[in-house]
Amino acid sequence: MNFKGSKPDAKPRRLAQSNCMVTVQIFGLKNSSATRAAERFFKERRTVIQLVDLKQKPMALGEIKRFIERFGLAGLLDSEGKTYIDGGLKYLKLSDAELLGRIEQNPQLLCLPLVRAGRQLSVGHDEGSWKAMLTAPGQ
Repeated sequence: MNFKGSKPDAKPRRLAQSNCMVTVQIFGLKNSSATRAAERFFKERRTVIQLVDLKQKPMALGEIKRFIERFGLAGLLDSEGKTYIDGGLKYLKLSDAELLGRIEQNPQLLCLPLVRAGRQLSVGHDEGSWKAMLTAPGQ
């Protein structure tokens, strides 16, 4: 094909999509329905995802602190969840360090999934913030 004004042997150019694409990290559990819903949501929109199964690899301290700074430690906990109630955490007064230790041992205490795209974060099943992650310019 020869287009007007193009060189005869010029190859068609494709726009580099890597600059526009958002990479999303999903922290959750493989067997969690909310984590699977987040994974499905981003896959349906052809977004590059990195799924971190918290049973196999706990979150790095810096990563969890990023979520704590934004939502607070209490905002990350699933206080209505079976694991939280069965662990007696409703009645215990624990320091933040003790609570982080329990979260590392049992990630089901968290309101999953924890999703990060650039500087944007979300906790739990929150499709509104997931959509915002995909449409926000310049993360």
